[in-house]
Amino acid sequence: MENSGGIQGNITAGLAGRYASALFDLARESNDIDNVQKSLSVLKAGLAESADLAALVSSPVISRTDAANAIAAVAKSLKLDSLTTKFLGVLAENRRLAKVAGMIDAFNAIVAAHRGEVTAKVTSAHPLTAEQLKTLAANLKTRVGRDVQIATTVDPAILGGLVVQLGSQLIDGSIRTRLNSFAQAMKG
Repeated sequence: MENSGGIQGNITAGLAGRYASALFDLARESNDIDNVQKSLSVLKAGLAESADLAALVSSPVISRTDAANAIAAVAKSLKLDSLTTKFLGVLAENRRLAKVAGMIDAFNAIVAAHRGEVTAKVTSAHPLTAEQLKTLAANLKTRVGRDVQIATTVDPAILGGLVVQLGSQLIDGSIRTRLNSFAQAMKG
């Protein structure tokens, strides 16, 4: 396994990371990284949107055979690529489907490291437009000197502004934090 300056070593720690690393190696060998990443993205969205799918992957009472058959049907209906479908079958056989969300995140991190990208986790009070995301990515690229992929989360509790986590660096420009700081200053 190729190691990108120790970055992949940190990402692949733990069960989810080892499975993601194996999937990445297979995808790289078959020159299929983009298709696998796209399929995993579709699967992750499906897990977020479907309580039944989430229950399928996390249920310990479903037999390995039933889980494998069900996940194969899900993969077919979601039109996932063949490598991802086979990977999900292996997870079902090994009773590892419950860890698939972590594996998807680890796979995306490995791909980003492979491409020399960094990922910024951005939390906003409202969904960001494509133009806002483009501007934010350009600003972050200027700051870190590398391409930046953005993973967004919406949390109305921050009231407004953004919270950006870029590696170990946290940039909190949320209105909630500003109001809390103002309240502390008023106390004394």
